[in-house]
Amino acid sequence: MKIYIAGPISDYEDYNREAFMIAEEKLKRVPGDIVLNPASLPTGLDEHEYMDICLAMLRCCDAIYLLNGWRASAGASAEYALAYKLGLKIINQS
Repeated sequence: MKIYIAGPISDYEDYNREAFMIAEEKLKRVPGDIVLNPASLPTGLDEHEYMDICLAMLRCCDAIYLLNGWRASAGASAEYALAYKLGLKIINQS
């Protein structure tokens, strides 16, 4: 299964990378699963460029993994809406 991690990034220290990396390590424990982690993207792009890349990543996946606090993020909410529309499996962190 290919899993995309979604969650709040913009207003967090170090872009919430620690939470994303912890989730990635947890999800990678399932043999054969592929994890797409937007926190691994390089810094320096504009927000709309990140969203273009992230939505393309999400469209390649079978599931979305929602970090706690995702509802407070406009980007993660958009990712959830697309995942729901595409019929992807929805996995909540908690």
